[in-house]
Amino acid sequence: MNAMTRRFVIGTAAVSMAATLAACGKAGDGENAGGSGGDSKTIGLLLPENKTTRYETFDRPIIEAKIKQLCSDCEVKYNNAAQDTETQKKQFDALVTQGVKVIILDAVDYKATKSWVQQAEKKGVKVVAYDRLAEGPISAYVSYDNEKIGRLQGEGLVKALGAKAKDANVVMINGSPTDPNAPLFKKGAHSVLDKQVKKVVYEQDIPDWSPDEANKKMGAAIDSLGKDGFQGVYSANDGMAGGIITALSKQGIKVPVGGQDAELAGLQRILKGDQAFTIYKQIKPEAETTAEIAVRLLKGDKIDDLVSTKVTSLTGEFKDIPAKLYDAEIVTKDNIGSTIIADKVYTPADICTAEYKAACEAAGIK
Repeated sequence: MNAMTRRFVIGTAAVSMAATLAACGKAGDGENAGGSGGDSKTIGLLLPENKTTRYETFDRPIIEAKIKQLCSDCEVKYNNAAQDTETQKKQFDALVTQGVKVIILDAVDYKATKSWVQQAEKKGVKVVAYDRLAEGPISAYVSYDNEKIGRLQGEGLVKALGAKAKDANVVMINGSPTDPNAPLFKKGAHSVLDKQVKKVVYEQDIPDWSPDEANKKMGAAIDSLGKDGFQGVYSANDGMAGGIITALSKQGIKVPVGGQDAELAGLQRILKGDQAFTIYKQIKPEAETTAEIAVRLLKGDKIDDLVSTKVTSLTGEFKDIPAKLYDAEIVTKDNIGSTIIADKVYTPADICTAEYKAACEAAGIK
């Protein structure tokens, strides 16, 4: 895994962005709209939701800090859509109205963005799709090999099931249907599970990646299958894994559950033995590459050396989108120290709170 062998330090220290944040307008702020010449010093940053802790904890501060490093007089106009497509459309349209010429977009609903991006292109606005591939004439896309991540999730669950895997029935709780990454995770996971476990006996997609909804669906699966009707659970991310594990615990069921994102709570559940694994995706290289692409596009510079492949949109309509796709890896109790802690995503103090101190010591984390 060549991208994983090069460690990137992710600092959790707060980044002082007072000037930038003070300038961030809300979706409806249009009073200071730029003229036809556009705004050559402003980059828009639109993130999709705040239920997944990574966006506000890592993605936003890393992107903002890198933009400031590369362009000291650049401004970042930031908004989070809180999982609402119409809100994000207003935020996007406001940036275009204000004359912003480069927008980093992590879409709530990838299908909805086609007309936005097309209208923006007509006005000379370049859109960088971040983490999720939006529809439309995108200038660049930075993310992960998401189908491979799904395969890693499947492999992680098979490994957790061990010798029982070939006779195991599995429940699949997938991500949001409006997230273009979710079907890729699902496809990758199925490519492994369909061959290496007995059967996927219950499967649901979860709108908005909602842990509460995942909890309800897991409860419904238990009611339908019975407590002994399945031997493992695939969860598309750590947030939903938390809801799933709560539902299992309520019924006294202990089976392997996987996740994704290496969230703090997920790592703590792994150490405690409640969750089998997560998928660690290094956010810093993804975020910093996106920031550098955005700054270069703002300045009219080439980005060829920052992208390494080309992709086609999920509908197949938009082709040859310049892209950079990063790698990922499975994290279990055995390698939290050599991955998460070594990369300074979280410190031992962050993870090993009083409730998890004994589990940390047992895993050799101090």
